[in-house]
Amino acid sequence: MPAEISPLVTERFWRSGANSDLNTMTQTRLNLLQQDALPQIYARTGRLPVGHDEQGVHREIRRAGVRGNTAKENPLRSVETVERAAFSKILQTAFSEDVADIAVNGLYRSAPASSAKFTLSGKQLIAAAFIFVATVAGFFLSPLSTLILINVIATLYFLITMGFRIYLSSITMEHKISGVTPCSVSVEDPDLPSVTILSPLFREADALPSLARAIDALEYPTHLLDVKIILEEDDEQTRREVDRLGLDQHFDIIIVPHSNPKTKPKACNFALAYATGELTVIYDAEDIPDTDQLLKAVEAFRRGPDELICVQAQLNFYNRNDNWLTRLFALEYALWFDNLLPALRKLNAPIPLGGTSNIFKTKALRELGAWDPYNVTEDADLGIRIARHGGLVGLIDSTTYEEANARLGNWLRQRSRWMKGYLQTWLVDMRAPKQSSKPHWRSALSTQLFVAGTVLSALLNPIFWGIFIYWVATKSQDIAVIFPEPLLSLNLFTLLFGNSVFLFLTITAPLKRGWPELAPAAFLVPVYWWMTSLAAYIAVWQLITKPHFWEKTDHVVSAGGKARRNESIKAFRDHGN
Repeated sequence: MPAEISPLVTERFWRSGANSDLNTMTQTRLNLLQQDALPQIYARTGRLPVGHDEQGVHREIRRAGVRGNTAKENPLRSVETVERAAFSKILQTAFSEDVADIAVNGLYRSAPASSAKFTLSGKQLIAAAFIFVATVAGFFLSPLSTLILINVIATLYFLITMGFRIYLSSITMEHKISGVTPCSVSVEDPDLPSVTILSPLFREADALPSLARAIDALEYPTHLLDVKIILEEDDEQTRREVDRLGLDQHFDIIIVPHSNPKTKPKACNFALAYATGELTVIYDAEDIPDTDQLLKAVEAFRRGPDELICVQAQLNFYNRNDNWLTRLFALEYALWFDNLLPALRKLNAPIPLGGTSNIFKTKALRELGAWDPYNVTEDADLGIRIARHGGLVGLIDSTTYEEANARLGNWLRQRSRWMKGYLQTWLVDMRAPKQSSKPHWRSALSTQLFVAGTVLSALLNPIFWGIFIYWVATKSQDIAVIFPEPLLSLNLFTLLFGNSVFLFLTITAPLKRGWPELAPAAFLVPVYWWMTSLAAYIAVWQLITKPHFWEKTDHVVSAGGKARRNESIKAFRDHGN
């Protein structure tokens, strides 16, 4: 690779801001990358201009196999044709430094209130300080009254949050589940859009064969797929596995330069600069999407309004029967993706996206600022931000199967990250809730009772259960001092009735998918809720001490995951890969 390519392209790319001051030049770079998207243009055309030599001959690198890229002899043009892997490497070398800067700082520079770079804004710090001082003063002046007031607020919030989820579940009680609705769009359709697949991996070499196999199984024209396998610069093990499998001959390998925060959304932002698809989808390392999922997404966009920016597939697990933890995890996903999210969609309320199998209109995704690299549940944040800007999220009748965490420590790390990200998303949304282009009570319910409620109810649940158990065990009248009637009765009703209803909903949720064998596991749900509460407390601590730290989830650890890897490796060998 010629060493002079990078400075020549950089000079050509940024020369419009060469005589500007530093701030203007930074904004120029931001606008060029986010709006004109030159890296994406060069990636799509397979042609990269690299300047002129001393004789004034225009020099250009072309990717082999791109339609219309036949080099013609021209004394004023020097063309070098290279294979896919080499072209991708040259293109990334040319733009890597600036694209990496935008991937980390782009959203914060363009819309700082929408970024979780800082946990609390100035106004939020003032509000938090005021609440803290008022609470301390209340305990100093009238400790009993203050404690009762806190109990009233907590009990009412817990009651309303649980009531809202019960209401959501009632909306979709008869909702039928994916995999049965035929798709009207076929692979022969001449107007299918191109699709970029972003698959970020970090220390996940074992997952690569299965991921490649799942992508190859998709029912979609190969020439319309732009697959980006996204790797970290210092992840040598996964990079060696890519080389061993020869994936760079079929997919684009995107190498993310080392920088902080080291998160999935930052990696996706970096790869998005080179995306060529009209649609963009995220698939995680362990995903097995339904083979017609992209076709169903195209169908949804064609039938939907212009405001439809993203469609979300349902998620569940292929190893759901491994042990008690995977069964409970599958029950939770069945309730979440098959009941609660469809209900939010029916209410036209904001939908916190899942971390995978969300398909976006690429142009709209870029205009929104893509993902927040500082938010550790970037998917949920983006779903709320789409609604804040007047966009819509839809759901498609298709399922992606993942590997459920079969180990408690692995599950706890993943869940605490999710909880921390939900808190980040809520705090960001609370900075300017009136900025929404379509403010509505449904938006408030979705963020206050669904996003924040997921964490806050998990924090409150063990406290209320502890009080109840203490009251039953001791019959102490001390409880009545801080929970005077009718507050005590209301608290007990909320605790017992709410948890009982959710237990019933969890039992019935898998029946929609034809998984009755999972229903008995629902009786262990109270244990699962206590585990979730532990994760919520860890999340609060990490939000204070290390808000942008990404708790890594290990994959290919279950028997099902290992068997799938072995099958995929065998398939590679059988096909001579």
